[in-house]
Amino acid sequence: MKVTYHGHSVVKIETGGKTIIIDPFITGNGLTDLTVEGIKPDVIILTHGHNDHVGDTVQLAKENDSLVIANDELSNYLSWQGVRVHGMHIGGAYQFEFGKVKLTPAFHGTGLQTGENQIVYCGMPAGILFTAEGKTIYHAGDTALFSDMKLIGERHPIDLAFLPIGDNYTMGPGDAAYAAKLLGAKTIVPIHYNTFPVIKQDPLVFLQMLENHNGKILNPGEGMEL
Repeated sequence: MKVTYHGHSVVKIETGGKTIIIDPFITGNGLTDLTVEGIKPDVIILTHGHNDHVGDTVQLAKENDSLVIANDELSNYLSWQGVRVHGMHIGGAYQFEFGKVKLTPAFHGTGLQTGENQIVYCGMPAGILFTAEGKTIYHAGDTALFSDMKLIGERHPIDLAFLPIGDNYTMGPGDAAYAAKLLGAKTIVPIHYNTFPVIKQDPLVFLQMLENHNGKILNPGEGMEL
């Protein structure tokens, strides 16, 4: 399994001949190395309904007949745009042919800005547990620190965790480092930072806060094999 980071919260997983992309915010993302034309996902998984996470989902899904996995409210909304969806909810898991997906809690907001002074409610934010080839990846989505991260780690041994460190909208580096301790993941990768001035962070500072020194910085386009 190959896992690649593409800036902000965009993560690509390649497993079993399938390409899975999480939170494909490409257009308007100054940090990503991707183009909408250059990525052909079989599956798109969304953590929540904010524009910088839903991103280019509709275009990508329509052009590639991608299956979109998201919470039920967001899935319904996207289905009305002509997208093929699979709705889920917090705590639920489903075994797909390409791997197992489980949605975990995330403490954050939700809602797509679809026009002037219009916000569409898009259900509860989530984190993602993805398991394939005997490995488990945790993408926390946008979230605050919460104590049940310890329970997530105990119930699901995590090989690779993507944690937001940008602060302001999510955990900052200190809270994210404590989250890493609770989760007990083998490797921690920081995400959701430096895309906008208000979430500017030095990821090296975050790595220095990790007690187990198990952090790894991935620049956009860099990946690792699990």
